[in-house]
Amino acid sequence: MKIAIGSDHAGFRYKECIIQHLREGGHEVMDFGTHSAETADYPKFIRPVAEAVAAGEYERGIVLGGSGNGEAIAANRVRGIRCGLCWNLESARLTRLHNDANVLSLGERMMTVEMALEIVDVFLTTAFEGGRHLARIRQIDEP
Repeated sequence: MKIAIGSDHAGFRYKECIIQHLREGGHEVMDFGTHSAETADYPKFIRPVAEAVAAGEYERGIVLGGSGNGEAIAANRVRGIRCGLCWNLESARLTRLHNDANVLSLGERMMTVEMALEIVDVFLTTAFEGGRHLARIRQIDEP
């Protein structure tokens, strides 16, 4: 799978771990930054991830910050993006199953790195169930 990823300084450490995990799993990963733990403004790195996913250049996106809230908000401002802020395995499963989320937002300060990696795996392997949820999602994406 082709995956776009980006973070601010508060998500940098987990971003690096996730990139390694994804590449070891055979995924193609594009890192949109930031490239250090030095203070950075998250929209500079999050919006390009969302735009690349919305354009179809990447199948999924992952964005990270301290809480993941601002990153989810920034990503969801891009038409065609359905970014789910996840904090456990069930929230990751449901954001894919019911919402067909194409971007995952994680908060480095909210969980262990082990949990973050498990959430990523669930997000990438859970299929959208379609059906009654599809009509609602299409209404959101259409102008």
